[in-house]
Amino acid sequence: MRHGKKDNHLGRTHSHREAMLSNMASSLILKKRIETTLAKAKELRKFVEPLLTKAKDDTHQNRRIVFQTLTSKETIKELFGPVADKIANRPGGYTRIIKLGNRAGDNAETCLIELVDFNETLLAAAQEKATARTRRGRRSSGARQAADTAAIPAAEVVADEPVAAEEAPAAEAAVEEAPVAEAPAATEGEAPAEESNDEPKQA
Repeated sequence: MRHGKKDNHLGRTHSHREAMLSNMASSLILKKRIETTLAKAKELRKFVEPLLTKAKDDTHQNRRIVFQTLTSKETIKELFGPVADKIANRPGGYTRIIKLGNRAGDNAETCLIELVDFNETLLAAAQEKATARTRRGRRSSGARQAADTAAIPAAEVVADEPVAAEEAPAAEAAVEEAPVAEAPAATEGEAPAEESNDEPKQA
């Protein structure tokens, strides 16, 4: 029984499977993308990504280990050269699987497996999307700042108008009260002043 064993034997013996995966890994490194079935691509990803990680550290021992698996001088040269330079800053996840649908003959699921850092179209699209997000963020913040600065003077003008309206009636009331003067209070021993000479005095 094979309980808990996740490896797909792909209907082949061990030697046949290892040779097939080695050839597919060499093709992927040299051509940067290959088309195959989904089951093979998933097994190839587990097979080739540890080799790509070893290629990031270019030592004699790592070259020996990788050459023991791939057995192709041209592939080793490509792997430790341009491929290692491209994936130097990537912490894993060097491959991408893109499903293509089912094959016409046997209805098998097919896909593309490619090296992530060599798909120039997707890299350019991701970079353009990142710059577009940055521009939108700057525009929205600038528009908000402009709106805030424009709203502050308007608020001050609106707030000042009622104050001026309240001050105007107070000034008018002060002007009306100014001419009216109170009569001086009569001191002790003095008779109050007569208000008018026109009125007859009572006997």
